Amino acid sequence: MLVETVDQFDAWGTTHSRLFTFAQSAKHVALYQKFGFYPRFLTAIMFAPARQSGPVPGASRFSALSGERKAEALRASREVADTLYPGLDLSGEITATDAQGLGDTVLVEGAGGLAAFAICHYGPRSEAGEGFCFVKFGAVRATPSADEDYGRLLDAAEALAVSAGMPNVLAGANLARQEAYQHLAGRGFRTAVQGVNMHKRNEPGYCRPGLYIIDDWR
Repeated sequence: MLVETVDQFDAWGTTHSRLFTFAQSAKHVALYQKFGFYPRFLTAIMFAPARQSGPVPGASRFSALSGERKAEALRASREVADTLYPGLDLSGEITATDAQGLGDTVLVEGAGGLAAFAICHYGPRSEAGEGFCFVKFGAVRATPSADEDYGRLLDAAEALAVSAGMPNVLAGANLARQEAYQHLAGRGFRTAVQGVNMHKRNEPGYCRPGLYIIDDWR
């Protein structure tokens, strides 16, 4: 099955392939190395209580937008993601989360338009798990204000969790993105699970210092 999967990625011309596996398992790491994947940095799956309940300046939710504004938000999300890795596009995930009722996407505006977004799952039909608002993917536009915008994005995710009745926020932080990880740790997030990211051809992709991204490849 893995052979077919890797072949399909190659057929699609995928520019960045990676996976998440058990950091403590030499057998798993050795298996994936046979297919050109190299172990890089740990990814910490972290959680913290959701405390922010009030409005967050500049924040909105995708589900509350009109059809025209949703289309604009999807275009803006592609622009944000493209500043982190050319061609990175989460608009399909945003649309699927909305259409299937898996949660919502929080949007944070900045001086030049959309500054950040986070696709959040919660509820029994989602991947979140009981009592959690799971940030499946969060991204902050690469600008000098990224750290501040990251903080507002986390505030918005916490506020969403509270409004949805979820007591905790779950977020994945790759340790190569040291600033983003340290921000979560400083905010009180604790690691529940950790694994290692393995990248095809050992390419860093968008797991590198200076980028504010939340993701979880489990």
